[in-house]
Amino acid sequence: MNGGTTTIANPAEPNEEPKKFAFDYSYWSHDSFSEQEDGLLVPDGPKYADQARVFEELGKGVLTNAWEGYNSCLFAYGQTGSGKSFSMVGYGVNKGIVPIFCDQLFIGINQKKDEGSKAEYEVSFSMLEIYNEQVRDLLNPSSNKKGGLKVRESPKIGFYAMGLKQTPVQSYAEIQDRMDEGTRNRTVAATQMNATSSRAHTIVGIKFTQKSINDAGQEMAKTAICNLVDLAGSERAESTGATGDRLKEGAAINQSLSSLGNCIAALADKSKGKNVKVPYRDSVLTKLLKNALGGNSKTIMIAALSPADINYEETLSTLRYADRAKQIKNVAVVNEDPTEKLIRELKEENQRLMDALKKGGLGELKDDDEEEKQHMTEEEKEALRKELEEEMQGRLRDTEAEMEEMKKTWEEKLKQAQSSAGNGGEREKKEARKTKPHMYNLNMDNQLSGMIFHLLDQTSYKVGNNKADSPPDIVLNGLSIQKEHAAFCNEDGKVFVEKSSPEAKLLVNGEPVISKVELDHNDRIMFGSNHLYVFQHPDLQKANPNKYHVVTYEMAQEEIAQKNGFDMSDKQNTDDKLLQQDLIDMIPSVEEANAMSEELDKKVKFEIVMLSPRARGLQHGRTEVCVRVRNLECELEYVWDKDKFTRRKYLMQEMYQNFQEGEDWQLPDEKDPFTESPDTQVQIGSAHVYLQSLAYLIETKESALINNYQGQEQGLLDIELVPCDDKGKELSEADDIFVEDPKDLIGRSLNFVIKIPGATGIPNKYKDVHCRYKVFLDTVDNETDKMGGSVSLEFRHRKYFNYKVATSQLVDYLSNGMLSIQVWGVQQSKQSPNAKPMNTKMMVDALKTSGDNAQSSSLEKTAYILQVAALKKQNQRLEEKIGQVKRIVEVAERHNKSRVQTSVLKQVLNAPTVKLSEMAIAKVPLDEENQHTCDHQPSQSSSVCVLM
Repeated sequence: MNGGTTTIANPAEPNEEPKKFAFDYSYWSHDSFSEQEDGLLVPDGPKYADQARVFEELGKGVLTNAWEGYNSCLFAYGQTGSGKSFSMVGYGVNKGIVPIFCDQLFIGINQKKDEGSKAEYEVSFSMLEIYNEQVRDLLNPSSNKKGGLKVRESPKIGFYAMGLKQTPVQSYAEIQDRMDEGTRNRTVAATQMNATSSRAHTIVGIKFTQKSINDAGQEMAKTAICNLVDLAGSERAESTGATGDRLKEGAAINQSLSSLGNCIAALADKSKGKNVKVPYRDSVLTKLLKNALGGNSKTIMIAALSPADINYEETLSTLRYADRAKQIKNVAVVNEDPTEKLIRELKEENQRLMDALKKGGLGELKDDDEEEKQHMTEEEKEALRKELEEEMQGRLRDTEAEMEEMKKTWEEKLKQAQSSAGNGGEREKKEARKTKPHMYNLNMDNQLSGMIFHLLDQTSYKVGNNKADSPPDIVLNGLSIQKEHAAFCNEDGKVFVEKSSPEAKLLVNGEPVISKVELDHNDRIMFGSNHLYVFQHPDLQKANPNKYHVVTYEMAQEEIAQKNGFDMSDKQNTDDKLLQQDLIDMIPSVEEANAMSEELDKKVKFEIVMLSPRARGLQHGRTEVCVRVRNLECELEYVWDKDKFTRRKYLMQEMYQNFQEGEDWQLPDEKDPFTESPDTQVQIGSAHVYLQSLAYLIETKESALINNYQGQEQGLLDIELVPCDDKGKELSEADDIFVEDPKDLIGRSLNFVIKIPGATGIPNKYKDVHCRYKVFLDTVDNETDKMGGSVSLEFRHRKYFNYKVATSQLVDYLSNGMLSIQVWGVQQSKQSPNAKPMNTKMMVDALKTSGDNAQSSSLEKTAYILQVAALKKQNQRLEEKIGQVKRIVEVAERHNKSRVQTSVLKQVLNAPTVKLSEMAIAKVPLDEENQHTCDHQPSQSSSVCVLM
């Protein structure tokens, strides 16, 4: 960023000319800042743009427009995680544009009043979200019937959300309360479980009216509508499920953002004089932003960018998106009309609608729809007439309601809003948090943390769900929350917590609560599967302020992972850090899936497992977090990768939501997110064999262990590696094709055969057993035939590989690489027809009793298994090397050699097979240099003086 210029370079093409984009402002906020004790981020130099500077140069313009009576819109666009919400809302003391705008608006109003202004100032606040193309009023959730609010169109104001609550406010503190309320409703309205599972576009609306008397004694009303929009983040195709089940939320977001892009492109063309139609009607988002994008509004767009090189394509797309948007030219006018004129125009609108209804409604078709009208059948015209009639009746009701609203005085509106909001107590509670014990929520989204809090200053509090016989003091709804879940008691300033039900899941600092526990300041409390809170005791904090530190969601989840046996110690390795972050993300998700399975009685249990690169058939890579899915009824298990589990979890949440709302939630097996098709192929295990023998053109036969992802033996796989000529004829040791140095193969023809005769010991619960493997640069798996469920299988597989010219890469692959062969099959159900019926919870408890619930997912256990296997292999290799050294000594003594060349010794020690070792040892008697004495000493002193 340099002034108004943003430059982006392609990391994959360092010689390519960087691309430059010119904007009004370009801000850098990735680094070059320091954090003060209160958390405020301040610049270390001129490069960093803090929140105050962004508001001064962008938000202040919106504020000025509002005072002058212009409609304004400011929206943030960019990919997920690029910083849109931070710029718009901010976090903690680093307030974003929205809160600063609201604060400065009331500061200006108070200044005007102090200066003696006789004008009346009215501020109304609204907050809505667009979730899955549905509009939801976040300040009046009871109005959000199925399908959300209806989007209507009026000739006067364009598209609007019918019935959206406009709340009069008199101070910035009231706006803060409304924003807190709206954020909480957005969280609950999403899935009633996990706030971050719902992603939506959020629109904060500020209606600012200034009433004054002009020179003619006429009342003038100057109104400005400001829309501050935090768009949901765009995502890469793979993160929205392009390779499998697509997430409903991601599809809706991409659809609306795509429609927004189409509107921006059309408006940019229109600004150049082209006659194009702007597709506002393609999405709810573009309907509501129609006026902001191409109408009576001054609009600012913030394009948030990621500096990461892996996001180059997305960042470039965002820059192009913004470059098109800046070409749009809007014509904004001051919204200044006498109040009576507005009422008269509404009456005229009413009359026009009534006349249209009497005429049948077809007159409402716009000019650009006339051609379509001429080609309609009578049935289509009648259907359209009915549709328009319903729409007009809705408009008629809306305009009548708006007229009644206009006739109310501001004082009446304010009084009505204050009586319905009932938020006076909320502010008192916020003040009480400074002196009294309480707890507040933690959320994966930092902006949602601290939005919910409960005071704990009374003698006792009961915690439970809303189905309890008597309403609990603290209501928590969602997964694994019992009717009577927990209880708090305050005894002489000390706060204790305990379980109220044996079935209740309650953790304090990651440890399960068994008996009554005294709470300390900053203790972390987990209720059920996903209600995470921090306990705060101001008196304890004041007594020892240096003892306590800020608690974050990541810290709390890391603590839970640690207590579950995962190694969460500080890691310097990047792969280990990524692995830990995946664990922090996955542990609560797996807990949530298990809780849903129990409540819906799906008889499925989920567990975290670690898959090493070798277990996935790779030589390189990092260990990945996956999910083991166990069908407890049929004794089947599958392994899902992180992306598949995440996609399925969203569908599980939708199913659970329908269950909670009493709707039809059951799905057929092929659509049920908890089930897997019985014909799904699973990886039984993998076997590995080193390819080094082929680099010396030596035949190898080996029975390799087949180990599953947990390191458990699943059988033996016979593998043969045989060099051959260019016609596919197999060559043996008698053909004498051995090479001393694999590099001698470079440039020559190299041919070999890989044979998999069969396997033994594979559990008979599998059918259609077969092997898959790739060699060198193969992009498609080589596969054996599928065999039945027998303990002894005969694949009789033979694959010929011909390389006309061996490259250095191929030789290096054979010299240092290994062949990984995965064994796959289809599981057969073990469900017994005489089995005692059990629900999911009973089955899970039975697993715990049988000891089959060990933490196979533990990093420590995984590391231990690998370490033991490595030590066994090391020990075996060392014993072989000792034996080879003894053979050298025997041969040297037998031939009265006083010295062995280092090259021979190196070949012996590095030989991958006994045959190669013997061939190297055979060179010892031929060494002429061995006739010399060692270190100039008589050779009789020792038959072997030095091994070099």
